[in-house]
Amino acid sequence: MVARVEVTAKAEQMIAQLKAQHGPLMFHQSGGCCDGSAPMCYPANELRIGGEDVRLGRIAGCDFYIGAAQFEYWRHTQLIIDVVPGRGAGFSLEAPEGVRFLTRSRVFSDEEVAELEAAESTQ
Repeated sequence: MVARVEVTAKAEQMIAQLKAQHGPLMFHQSGGCCDGSAPMCYPANELRIGGEDVRLGRIAGCDFYIGAAQFEYWRHTQLIIDVVPGRGAGFSLEAPEGVRFLTRSRVFSDEEVAELEAAESTQ
């Protein structure tokens, strides 16, 4: 089955490094207020997940969430988490490493949308 969120090999390496430093991690796709639209990386359970957050899946063994309103805009796209040089938001764990996580995306095919909707209707 197609995944709603994927991770590049380079980002997966950074996640492994951050796990070694900080222990279990989680991600939340920012809604764009203070942090732009960056995926934010936190120690697991440090960010309170609300009733309006949607769990998209797991990347590199970490839960990945997005706010419900933003999910409605992006529900037909697969999020691909990458890492690039540069300073991101100060709240995300990768910032001191001189890199930032970045969300890339691609539109799901009609077949993938049908597969996702069928799977979600049984949950």
